[in-house]
Amino acid sequence: MATLHLRGIKKQYDTGPEIIKGINMDIVDGEFVVFVGPSGCGKSTMLRMIAGLEDITAGDMLIDGVRTNDLPPSERGVAMVFQSYALYPHMTVGENMGFALKLAGKPKEEVKAAVGRAAEILQITHLLDRKPKALSGGQRQRVAIGRAIVRKPKVFLFDEPLSNLDASLRVQMRIELAKLHQELGTTMIYVTHDQVEAMTLGDRIAVFNHGVIEQIGRPLELYERPANQFVGGFLGSPKMNFLPAAVTRRDADNILLSVGKQGSVALKGQLARNPEGQVILGVRPEHLEIAKEGPGIPATVDLLEHLGDSVIIYASVPGADQIVTVKVTGHNSSLKPGDTVSLRPSQGVCHLFAQSGQSLGLQ
Repeated sequence: MATLHLRGIKKQYDTGPEIIKGINMDIVDGEFVVFVGPSGCGKSTMLRMIAGLEDITAGDMLIDGVRTNDLPPSERGVAMVFQSYALYPHMTVGENMGFALKLAGKPKEEVKAAVGRAAEILQITHLLDRKPKALSGGQRQRVAIGRAIVRKPKVFLFDEPLSNLDASLRVQMRIELAKLHQELGTTMIYVTHDQVEAMTLGDRIAVFNHGVIEQIGRPLELYERPANQFVGGFLGSPKMNFLPAAVTRRDADNILLSVGKQGSVALKGQLARNPEGQVILGVRPEHLEIAKEGPGIPATVDLLEHLGDSVIIYASVPGADQIVTVKVTGHNSSLKPGDTVSLRPSQGVCHLFAQSGQSLGLQ
């Protein structure tokens, strides 16, 4: 197990733009940290620099207090699991898992014992004599993880390891990875673009965007108190709604907003920062109530998705550039496309952002 410290890490290829723009982060011993963000945001590049597969342009990386910038991958005490399983097709599962130890010159009995322990943890002991072609996708991913386990690394690195699996296998492997972390207690860093994986796996999440970390924190902290519009919109499915608004009145306990062209919303609370001009109202789909009439934000129903346990309602708001999404629990809904409704944000769970995207700290 190990601590990891990133100090002003930058990455630039030749004379091109910076890919990583000064990352600072501390990862404590035994923590499970998820790097999440859209494609091209720099999360995989950062992981590859930790692994030693990419050079660091500037800054310092320390594992257990030792500067590792110039150490080769084999001496860093890390093991990486890739998106592709990268198994040798001519070797058995056991041979694949023990190959790194064999290259290191470890005795056969030691290799066999290490492979046996890893296989028992991953429940693949019965597969040790099979070739990769005889395995399912989930079984191959377990073998790739087992190959990392036998090395007893200080830090596990996962680069979108579940992206090649179907939906049901992804759920199963998420559970197994969480159990694996509990059992091993090893520091783990996991890269994904899937915010569901990030929310369910990570002790902490680092949200990447264009080579910087927008926010670091525990999953619910980021979900409930996003630092900016990007984090609020990236975490959550369906994503947070953003509506153009303006503050028309403020007193000690309430904020009155005009929303879109015709809507009016009163929110309880105060702002940590004074807004200048227009603001953005952020409301998650599950925090919007819907009524056929009355005060609120007028909207027109465009589409309904019946999911069994809930209904997703898509509606248009005059003066807003996007379709508003409402999630209603239960399966009964008398609404139909074309109906005019009134949307009412729930109190205590809304967000206000400046035009720059930064949170105004509604509380």
